[in-house]
Amino acid sequence: MINYAVIMAGGVGTRFWPKGNYKFPKQFLKITDDDDTLLQLAYKRLDGVFRNTNIFVVTNIIYKQEVKRQLPKIPDENIICEPVGRNTAPCIGLSCVFINRFQSRANVLVVAADHLIGDNDEFHRVIKSGLQFVNDNGGIVTLGIHPTKPETGYGYIQYDSDFFADIETEEKSAVSTERIYKVKTFAEKPNLEVAKAFLDSGDFLWNSGMFIFRTDTMMEEIRNYMPDLFESLNRLSDNILATNFPKILEDEFTKLKSISIDYGVMEKSSNVFIIRSHFGWNDVGAWDEVYNIKEKDQDGNVRKGMTVTQDTKNCLILNDQKIVATVGVEDLLIINTENGLLICKRGEAQRVKEIVDYLRRKGMDQYL
Repeated sequence: MINYAVIMAGGVGTRFWPKGNYKFPKQFLKITDDDDTLLQLAYKRLDGVFRNTNIFVVTNIIYKQEVKRQLPKIPDENIICEPVGRNTAPCIGLSCVFINRFQSRANVLVVAADHLIGDNDEFHRVIKSGLQFVNDNGGIVTLGIHPTKPETGYGYIQYDSDFFADIETEEKSAVSTERIYKVKTFAEKPNLEVAKAFLDSGDFLWNSGMFIFRTDTMMEEIRNYMPDLFESLNRLSDNILATNFPKILEDEFTKLKSISIDYGVMEKSSNVFIIRSHFGWNDVGAWDEVYNIKEKDQDGNVRKGMTVTQDTKNCLILNDQKIVATVGVEDLLIINTENGLLICKRGEAQRVKEIVDYLRRKGMDQYL
């Protein structure tokens, strides 16, 4: 098998304002307690399955130098630069065009740069099973995460427990068997009542946004369900060695609709499968998740930088500026940077995007 990996690293991370911003989004930040950024962690967890030369990063052109700085081992030609962001369907299609230059009918794993994985060994075992499945059978495999709570911030996938295939792979001199199920339906982010019903049903998983496929399979699915995108990708493929390719790419991408691969292909296709995964996944979608993953003090606080706390409980306080002092508060997210100060109630962090949208509407781009 010839396996490639694609790290999607073009998002602007609006829910991580003010620390994450348009110029320096969250994938380039050190979110966890170690010294690696989210992008560097995503790259490191691919080690042992993919060669450096077979790892691609798709990002916005304005972030290319930062990607090169953080991932110096990635070949320059493996950094795919989008002129504008157009969501995951064009991103994945473009990665297929580039990979097909080196190897047609390649097996591909697509991951996001801003996710966290708890158990890398289990992650490797799962993706090897998925790569083996698509190599032998075609189809698109997505990785579903067993829900631990009725989460309203994630999409869900329902699988058919009566329709499955068992894939055997060898891992550390032992044979491993993974059961891969047919997908029945995709569900958008639910309200709390619906999320509880999903958990009670037992056949819904969180949609991790990670996919495994062969390039020929994905291009055929795009041709079937997104013909405009397919035609654009064909034109890019025909001109990929042209000296004016960057201009051609810009012309094509600016005409494309912004659409996710879930909506454009996965929800329409009958050729989608899922692996029930237990490797400790977190998409770190907002500041609430940063609080959840970090070590707390005896008062349940997460603190970084100059802080003084009196009668303060269960707060996240990240301070890059002068001292931050709190008295008699609890359950707050306090992010103080040169770019701005955020004070948000825990549980409301998804709404930080509303602040970013407001600043953009008011032309206050200097704070974005």
